[in-house]
Amino acid sequence: MLNSVSAAPEPRSDSPPRRRLSAADRRRQLVAIGLSKIVETPIQDLSMDHVAAEAGISRGLLFHYFPTKTDFYLACIAAAGRRMLRNTAPAPQSPPEEQVREMVRLMVEQIDRRREFYLALVHGHGLADQRVTEVVDSLREGNTARVVEALSLPTPARAVVRAWWAYVEDRTLTWSAEPPDERPVDVAGLVEECVAALDALLEVSASRLAH
Repeated sequence: MLNSVSAAPEPRSDSPPRRRLSAADRRRQLVAIGLSKIVETPIQDLSMDHVAAEAGISRGLLFHYFPTKTDFYLACIAAAGRRMLRNTAPAPQSPPEEQVREMVRLMVEQIDRRREFYLALVHGHGLADQRVTEVVDSLREGNTARVVEALSLPTPARAVVRAWWAYVEDRTLTWSAEPPDERPVDVAGLVEECVAALDALLEVSASRLAH
């Protein structure tokens, strides 16, 4: 009879070993986590503890990368703005008019999918900071530049195109507030309305410049 007792097996962990990240990679990780949360969560309800826990770091280390909650939030919405610009880029090989239609369609679909988040982006989600406005401005400026370049428009038309993008955003927000089966037009119809509005505005602008 054996008197020895077999050693208990070492406990196994299914969690992958944590990897030390560079400062830049850690910031990107935290912004990605925050971005996924502020789509639905107002800034005043965003838990930094939850963000830190999901990243596997302490709250204090999170604030090492972002000194305040506002700094973290602004980094997240700046990333959101860059993502929207990427997601609304047209195919460069398409004809100019088709590029504009594609940009409008992609913007309409983005806003429709993330209506509450886009409202938060435009209206600051309860955060009064000039940098929020700068993010929205950069998004509009980026889309404006694309239209001006695609249509080879003169410099004076740039202000018209920028104002038109604000119209597209507002029109889409109003349209997307209705239940899908009660909307007066579908996505394609809304795109055509917006493109027609741009054509009309550019025609008026060109007519005034000619005189």
